[in-house]
Amino acid sequence: MTKPTAMPVRTGLQDRAFVITIDNPPVNVLGQAVRAALLDACDRAAGALGRGEADRVIVTGAGRAFVAGADTREFDRPALDPQLPDVLARLSALPAVAAINGAALGGGFEIALACRARIATPQALIGLPEVTLGVVPGAGGTQRLPRLIGVEAALPLISTGRLVKGTEAARLGLVDAVFDDPLAAALALDAALLARPALDDLPCPAPAPDAGETARRHARKRLRAQVAPLKAIELVETAARLPLAEGLAQERAAFLELRASPQARALRHVFFAERSAAAAPAVARLTPAPLKTALVAGGGTMGAAIAYALQGAGLEIALLEHDEAASDRAKANLRKLFDEAVGRGKMAGDEAEQRLARLRFLHGGEALPPVDLAIEAIYEDLDAKRALFARLARDLPPETLLATNTSYLDVNAIFAGLAHPERCLGLHFFAPAHLMRLVEVIRAAETSAQSLATAFALTKRLGKIAVEAGVCDGFIGNRILMRYRQEADGALLRGAQPADVDAAMADYGMAMGPYAAQDLSGLDIAHANRQRKRRAGLPLSPRETGLPDRMVEELGRLGRKNGRGWFAYVDGAPSPSPEVATLIAQVAQESGIAPVQQGPQGIARRLVLAMIAEGCDIVREGIARRPADIDLVLVHGYGFPRWRGGPMLQADEWGLPQVLDEIRDLALADPACWSIPPLLEQLVAEGRSLAELNGTGR
Repeated sequence: MTKPTAMPVRTGLQDRAFVITIDNPPVNVLGQAVRAALLDACDRAAGALGRGEADRVIVTGAGRAFVAGADTREFDRPALDPQLPDVLARLSALPAVAAINGAALGGGFEIALACRARIATPQALIGLPEVTLGVVPGAGGTQRLPRLIGVEAALPLISTGRLVKGTEAARLGLVDAVFDDPLAAALALDAALLARPALDDLPCPAPAPDAGETARRHARKRLRAQVAPLKAIELVETAARLPLAEGLAQERAAFLELRASPQARALRHVFFAERSAAAAPAVARLTPAPLKTALVAGGGTMGAAIAYALQGAGLEIALLEHDEAASDRAKANLRKLFDEAVGRGKMAGDEAEQRLARLRFLHGGEALPPVDLAIEAIYEDLDAKRALFARLARDLPPETLLATNTSYLDVNAIFAGLAHPERCLGLHFFAPAHLMRLVEVIRAAETSAQSLATAFALTKRLGKIAVEAGVCDGFIGNRILMRYRQEADGALLRGAQPADVDAAMADYGMAMGPYAAQDLSGLDIAHANRQRKRRAGLPLSPRETGLPDRMVEELGRLGRKNGRGWFAYVDGAPSPSPEVATLIAQVAQESGIAPVQQGPQGIARRLVLAMIAEGCDIVREGIARRPADIDLVLVHGYGFPRWRGGPMLQADEWGLPQVLDEIRDLALADPACWSIPPLLEQLVAEGRSLAELNGTGR
């Protein structure tokens, strides 16, 4: 017997209200079936009103959400009828009140705007986040919200996609009131409120040209190169000069055009990749071990930030340093983080003092408390890390999860010889660890599935995005970063200057060019890593030009920390360095490399091709489980433009046959630095995309 399909919209009379309940688990997204059922419910509500059975219509959601937005899986297909604007035109003619019981996002809030009144819970999340997906509100958001709160107030909300809780929404005028039980409040609502004009019947709001220019400046600075925010601003301003019907038509046309754009595809790709970022299915099925206590070994900038983040997630923290002076510095580092939180209004001063007092600081050979988790965050030295983990494995319970925060070192070598190696793994946090959302969960040779499950549960508890990675030099992100920097150095030897390369990558959309980024982090860090590999007898890539090492060893240029890096710094402002230009020319001459014409687009294209090639090898080797994980690492950890989706999606957008042809040409011209990724050849031969390896298609 076939199980009946659950109705996505339920209706019924309650007192003298016709109640429409959207019930499409888990978050009531507005797929085609929901829209059709909602349209039918509006017709039945009109009948109940006409027969005198009801004096109002209430729209609410089942579960913990009102409506969390559109079903974005439909965005890659032609728009399906009934479309949401048609549904809301019907709803706006009814004396309806929105009882917002949870998230009302995008199309969900547009439903509320089509009602005569809006009541929300204090914690309901409300807003129009469409620009974060590369589109604009498509069912009246840019036209009705300005009629509700004015153009000036609507502009920053719509152009940034900012979300607010119910209490703030009431203060801003987005909702009429907040109640813990919005349905009960809607049932008792004064009928006079429902007799007021619908937003559709209000005149155009007053224009606010200064607010429009402010919003544009913000969008160009904070959302650089993104199309949707500027289009949203234009549409909000349209509400002040066009009748509603014309404004709605322009809004809908813009929405349909933008949702098919490369930027929208890229932003959807990252959106879905974030939501599907998780452990492998076999790991995800396991129950993670509970974590209540943690030891952080190393209280420098990284260790202090990890300890701060762990405590914020509810763990009791002990911090271990090698001596009393180092322990005092660790305490000062933690105090600085708490002071910054108080200064930003994220924490009250007394709470900060209480949390700092709960931290336990240990040093030297003090006895270690039994903990559920120990994370090492000391300097990058294999012997030092091995010695530390030998102590941790000896002095902590055998079930304690042991994690290293190394950025490059061989995790298997760090844990070699330890008892119970199944509990050992890497947790590569990105700096600053209390703010950056990305964590690479490094799967060592003997890491158990249970340990991985516990690590993924921890990252979720921390509110971070976790990507599983295998063991190789640099894991996912730093391995690609090395290749990217090597190719950038090659551009210098072919005649570009650091400022040229940085400008090319900034034009492409990177948050920072490779040379400004190196100066910020310090040239000595990458130099020390190369020296570490030499001492260990590990081969350096033939792509290494020697130029970065000579910058440190011959010129003593370390970056911003000593005011002399790839750029010269006077009062913090970068400027080209003649000394660096001379060294670049000298290394190019010694290498026998002749200058070639390199425009900004050519430089950027070649550097991104290098990321793509390395990413393909990382997937083929099993270091990354799927191409989308590489995109997440680059977007969240290295400033790759979110609106381009990451290097692996970029390869699909450019077309894998075209990418293969370009890499093949580079490999023919420079076989020492380029080779054809076997995975890329295989996918082209099979007519497949990288996205198909994600298991979800594009």
